[in-house]
Amino acid sequence: MLEHSMLYPRMSASRRAVSLDGMWKFCLDWGSEGESAGWVDGLPGTERIPVPASFQDFYTRKDVREYAGDLWYQREIFIPGEWEGKKVFVRFGSAAHRAQVYVNGVKVAEHEGGFLPFCADVTDVVRYNAENRLVVKVNNELNVTNIPCGTTVTLANGRKMAKPYFDFFNYAGLQRSVHLVALPLEYVFDLDLNYEIDGPDARIFYRIATTGEHPVQLSLWDEEGKQAAAAEGKEGVLEVEGARLWQVRDAYLYRLVVRIVDEAEVLDEYEQEIGIRTVEVRGTDILLNQKPVYLKGFGKHEDSDVVGRGSNMGVMKRDFELMKWIGANAFRTSHYPYSEEVYQMADREGFLIIDEVPAVGLFESMMNFMEASTGKKTAFFEKETTPDLLAAHLRALEEMIVRDKNHPSVIMWSLLNEPETTSEAAVPYFKEVFDRARSLDPQKRPRTFALVMNSLPGTCKCYPFSDVIALNRYYGWYVKGGYEIGDAREDFLREMDAWKALELNRPFIFTEYGADTLVTEHRLPSVMWSQEYQKEYLQMTHEIFDSYDFIRGELIWNFADFQTTEGIMRVGGNKKGVFTRQRQPKDVAYLLLERWRELPLKYKG
Repeated sequence: MLEHSMLYPRMSASRRAVSLDGMWKFCLDWGSEGESAGWVDGLPGTERIPVPASFQDFYTRKDVREYAGDLWYQREIFIPGEWEGKKVFVRFGSAAHRAQVYVNGVKVAEHEGGFLPFCADVTDVVRYNAENRLVVKVNNELNVTNIPCGTTVTLANGRKMAKPYFDFFNYAGLQRSVHLVALPLEYVFDLDLNYEIDGPDARIFYRIATTGEHPVQLSLWDEEGKQAAAAEGKEGVLEVEGARLWQVRDAYLYRLVVRIVDEAEVLDEYEQEIGIRTVEVRGTDILLNQKPVYLKGFGKHEDSDVVGRGSNMGVMKRDFELMKWIGANAFRTSHYPYSEEVYQMADREGFLIIDEVPAVGLFESMMNFMEASTGKKTAFFEKETTPDLLAAHLRALEEMIVRDKNHPSVIMWSLLNEPETTSEAAVPYFKEVFDRARSLDPQKRPRTFALVMNSLPGTCKCYPFSDVIALNRYYGWYVKGGYEIGDAREDFLREMDAWKALELNRPFIFTEYGADTLVTEHRLPSVMWSQEYQKEYLQMTHEIFDSYDFIRGELIWNFADFQTTEGIMRVGGNKKGVFTRQRQPKDVAYLLLERWRELPLKYKG
């Protein structure tokens, strides 16, 4: 069990949740002097910065945008006197990539991993009916013992610089919402849900964890406000007659209320929306509610102008409206778990999510998008530090599954993106990760990982672990692009024929494919980077998708243009977006719209 509950902070008769979002005091620690200079008691200067947001894109100095090291945040928090006698926490949606938390100069928490929540128990440290000083030291350096992987170097001028082994910008800071939370001493800590469909009815198998021994009551309410089921006990079954199922792009959400009671007194009450649905893989089918689904959608990023990777409700809303417009039904949270509000929106809108742990960069290269197609090997899982990396990977995996396990939108776990898989040393690492995912998930969802172009039928030693084979493929872009696209098509067909010959009897999905395109470029005849070439590339790729029955999903890379480390291969970021970074369509969006609106949900099923 985790040290702190991962349940989303909500208000109820017994709970309080106060947003701490807003302008925080902020300071970059250029000389790594914050600790010795007493910054845990308060920061120097008057600089302010928004939370949630990445820190890099607010400023005009390049050394601030590229800053690697410690960055400090501070704000005052008032703790009401009526909270005395409760458990009081500060809950961080994330802190990239590691954090130490201080209240009134006392260290109350630390956390490694930049994309999942953690709590600081401040019950015995705060002053009630008074202001308290909250200080957070965040560090954004990259290494090979934490995910995502990379390295941090020191330049000749003494400045540190992050060198990611991944192709997106190393945005950092307090990028998701922060809450001040008050709970009763005995509270609902966690809940596990699983589903069974029996004709028109359904069963919800539940297990509730609390911090005490008082009895638990559950009630289930439909969208019309009528009670649909009830049960008592920390473990049991809710019997739902005439159940409305959660379907793709046709979501139906029930409201589950969990109470801890002491006779007539309610000690704690927690509620969340749930969707009744089942997920399984059978042969080459991905089944939702025992019916085949074909995935149509995107790899995405939490990335937008000004706030970087910061949680942004307006951008999130726009993204879902564009996905609905184009006919998509799914996306992968590449390459990290997204903010919790994204999953809540997907639950409500009926989108399918492949939820990805931040295990990216497990292939030692500054340009793995290029070198991964060359046969390069980096012996990544043969380092002395591999046990430390595995421990961090498993911890992040546990936090992700515990946080996201009850979202109906989450249908699959992606456990790594583009790792090196050609070495025997990868096999025991993969086994431990895949086994842990299965043991943590009460619903036993399918598990997968995204195979880089080095990971071929004859070279990859780890694909047998996957319930769904997920391929990242760029034939016609990184491999034989431009006028060689005809040869790229033949190479692509040869690989798919080799997979077919293995007779794996498992569904394949494409978790990445695409071509960079500048929205300003129109060329006749086409050339690479033009909008015309992006369309030709997709027409070739879709023809191959349609040629193999075992291919059951296409998630194009990428939903929108996004920021990367600067370099000669990137013009202001990665330009493979179907939409611009400002969320406007490129020409290819209309090609996808025509295709996806016509493809039935049960395509090939």
